[in-house]
Amino acid sequence: MNVVVIGGGIVGLSSAYALAERGAAVTVCERGHLGAGSTDRAAGGIRAQFSTAVNVDLSVESMAVWEEFEDRFGVDIGYRRHGYLFLAREARTARTLRESVALQRERGVPSEFVDPETAVEHCPGVDAGPFEGGSYSPTDGVADPHLALQGYAEAAREAGATLRTKTPVTAIRRDESGVTGVETPDGALDADFVVNAAGAWAREVAALADVSLPVAPRRRQLAVVAPDPPMPEALPLTIDLDTGSYFRPERDGQALVGGRFAEADPDVDPSRYATSMDVEWAATAVERAASYTTYFGPETRIVRGWAGLYAVTPDHHPILEETRPGLVTAAGFSGHGFQHAPATGRLVAELCLDGEASLVDIGALGSDRFETGETLVERNVA
Repeated sequence: MNVVVIGGGIVGLSSAYALAERGAAVTVCERGHLGAGSTDRAAGGIRAQFSTAVNVDLSVESMAVWEEFEDRFGVDIGYRRHGYLFLAREARTARTLRESVALQRERGVPSEFVDPETAVEHCPGVDAGPFEGGSYSPTDGVADPHLALQGYAEAAREAGATLRTKTPVTAIRRDESGVTGVETPDGALDADFVVNAAGAWAREVAALADVSLPVAPRRRQLAVVAPDPPMPEALPLTIDLDTGSYFRPERDGQALVGGRFAEADPDVDPSRYATSMDVEWAATAVERAASYTTYFGPETRIVRGWAGLYAVTPDHHPILEETRPGLVTAAGFSGHGFQHAPATGRLVAELCLDGEASLVDIGALGSDRFETGETLVERNVA
């Protein structure tokens, strides 16, 4: 079976590897260089603390791969499991965290609801006063997206996949039976399946097959700062859910600071957006973090930062389906594409080679949910 994967980010390469490992003849078409879209600008968070069953399940299956990634792929991705700590200021947010923990534990995640004092034990320096409670899981963590991308790229090549960079797809070929291949500046490629794993460009790619996907590129920013005093590396990634502020330790005492409090442009051109960090935004991010922790004093310095893209759907869940005969969509992960890539790749292979997905129940991730109104609500948004 011939499969063309459009997009050389982490989702596309995980899919290429899973397909090639099962015997498919795979060609990846990437318009730039591998990882040039969202992957190289991702924060690298990996968590199972979600509020919907499908997101938790995608995390659990993916984390099983992340745990053994170095043994399987021979690449140390810097996987550190220092936990995630969610904090709730409002009573209703605390109730949501309790409900989410119950769902997570049913699915094998060792998360727990914690009172403010226990939250401070997990992250000394947090001010317990503003919070009603929180949730914590010790198995959440972070890894290096670029190193993971390299691991998948090499594994896909070794399994027989062809990775073509600087190769945009200019058309998707179809006949009465469905998708039959793609056109590129270097010529046509026949395919039994075409996989749209184009991330922030997924809507444009879908349009080549006369498909309308509600996937919008959204600009998000991160700042690396030097706290005063230096931040201990073993702290969890800590999120103030009600304000959207978050921080986590980096190496050498530095910290990564971000937040969704500064809303990005509602829809940006993924080929033309500012990749540099806005200094005013970074100052606000540090101020927000300083309001509930002792880590960000007046001597904290902003070291560097960057902006990247989320590929966002209206309900902040991906579209993962066979959208048309021969066209599989794996896009719209809304900031969770890196961490869910291992499970997604295997699901894409199942859709192409088995005709249905079995690893995780993805029935709720069809694009028709936006027409029927059966959308999902992820309440643990970070």
